[in-house]
Amino acid sequence: MENNDQRYLVQQNKISDGDMKPPVFAKVMRSKEGVFEGVSFIKNKEKATVMTIAEAEEAIAWATKKKPGAQEYATKIICLGQ
Repeated sequence: MENNDQRYLVQQNKISDGDMKPPVFAKVMRSKEGVFEGVSFIKNKEKATVMTIAEAEEAIAWATKKKPGAQEYATKIICLGQ
């Protein structure tokens, strides 16, 4: 049976682009020990990290704090099937 708690992606759109460009998705970077180190945003939805709500919130918090110009982006959690 599939773990229903791990079924979310973090999606980001540049606000000034509107719906003109496709969104990007979060890929979480972790150390060998599994410690969260940060997020990179990639175009390929299939390679994005599938996470729990808590992990997705951690990724958004990191991106909001660390990414230059973070206020220019709309970042949100979406269900895997969206």
